[in-house]
Amino acid sequence: MQHGKHHTTARTTSHAEGGTHPTQDGPDRTAARSRSGRHDATRRRARAGDTRRARHRALRRDVPATVGLLVGDQDFAAMRRYPTFAFDDHPDYLRHAEGLLKALSAQGGHTTVALFDPEEFAEYCKETGLDPDSSASRSRYTAELASAGVTVAYTGQPLDELVPLLVNRSARQATWEYATTLLGDLGTCCDCGGDVGRSAFDRASRLLTDLLDGAGPGTHHLVCSVPAEKGQQLLAVLHTMCATGAPAVLDASQATEFTTVLAVGIALESPGGVVLRTSAPGAPDRLHGWRLHGGRLVALTEAEVFSAYCTDADTGEPLSPEPGVEYRAGFEVGDAHP
Repeated sequence: MQHGKHHTTARTTSHAEGGTHPTQDGPDRTAARSRSGRHDATRRRARAGDTRRARHRALRRDVPATVGLLVGDQDFAAMRRYPTFAFDDHPDYLRHAEGLLKALSAQGGHTTVALFDPEEFAEYCKETGLDPDSSASRSRYTAELASAGVTVAYTGQPLDELVPLLVNRSARQATWEYATTLLGDLGTCCDCGGDVGRSAFDRASRLLTDLLDGAGPGTHHLVCSVPAEKGQQLLAVLHTMCATGAPAVLDASQATEFTTVLAVGIALESPGGVVLRTSAPGAPDRLHGWRLHGGRLVALTEAEVFSAYCTDADTGEPLSPEPGVEYRAGFEVGDAHP
């Protein structure tokens, strides 16, 4: 009994005085549960943060991006007058621009590139009351380019491939806009009262159909060159393919540009011309040519086609004929009278 009492007292004393040695049922278990709870809360917060970031990334992939690119040295120099423009070396700027394009592409979104024109940007800021020396203004102008201007999708191609494509598309757009304006300003015919520009466009459309019908099967490359007002030279190019017994496959925008430029030559009775190159497997390329005269396409003779292709346009000196090419007379297209 005494032994039992002594043992009970000893245990009690040990528990009271030995606070630094808690039993298994005491504070150790409570502290462990507390630490475990904090760890669980931390993990839940981390998972929630990962979920938010994943959702942000998913949303970011649905937001398109447009980069306004300064491709020419003069354009780059013009932007350096703004203190907020951070670059002073054009090659370095292009390297950073390409790095930005790669980073945007890596995020999985759709990225396009547009030509940034400093003169148009300054005019845009003047019209809208924006400060041109501002990143926000440059960004807003670039957004306007994305919605209404010419852009090229970035798919990872290097800048030395992307820039020529962008410049070419911009030149085509400018040519089409200028030619369309010329046609629109011609007004109505004093004899019939019809729209002169529309009539010329309709006739150009019929001539294009005649050219493609006469060219036959193969891959065709057509070029229309027309001098316009104030020394302007309008140039339109059309690539098309035609299988035997099938209609030609046309790019709608190229066909519209070609027809519009040809229509300007018809309406203004300019001394322009059209050349056609046809390629087919197992056969030499064929070259045909026409000149614009009095609003009509007049077929060139074989000798005239040869002379046109084998004469240096700048010096007038003869050039060697291109191997594997046949120089042929143009064929009759259109009506006898415009």
